[in-house]
Amino acid sequence: MMKSPFVFHLLTIIVAASTIAGFGTTASAKPQVTPQDTDLATCIRKAAKGRIWLERTLWGLRDQEGGWIGAAVANSNGTHDLGPLQVNSWWVPKIAKLVGRPEVHVRSWLQNDACFNAEVARWIFLSGLAATGDYWKAIGVYHSPTGWRQARYANSVAAHLQRRFGRSIW
Repeated sequence: MMKSPFVFHLLTIIVAASTIAGFGTTASAKPQVTPQDTDLATCIRKAAKGRIWLERTLWGLRDQEGGWIGAAVANSNGTHDLGPLQVNSWWVPKIAKLVGRPEVHVRSWLQNDACFNAEVARWIFLSGLAATGDYWKAIGVYHSPTGWRQARYANSVAAHLQRRFGRSIW
């Protein structure tokens, strides 16, 4: 797994929305992972910073997206979904500017560095949470700016969360 020297720099610019009331638990989730998900599991755990709800959210997004290290899945609008959490390449210029690195590096890290990918996915989700103040709306915003697509996506992520963690997911 390629290690980005800027993963921790990105942490300093991630929205501080993780302290929103009701989401403060610091227990560590123990998701069911396959051996090939070991690196990703470590990265998701680190990105969640001990918050079980956030770790489980990232797993729900990953299970919905179905990405993998090295993934670059073309979309009909000319963008690509990159890496394990399928971060849309639309974000590359913004992230490049935030970390002060060339877009080509950011794109490569999103595609090939599971930890950078998980950190950016965390940032996108928490930015949506800060903007909307609503957990499920933020899940939908991770996927699309379109309301009906957000609702469909959030329902699908909820189903993935239940499959992975059971009915009592929190």
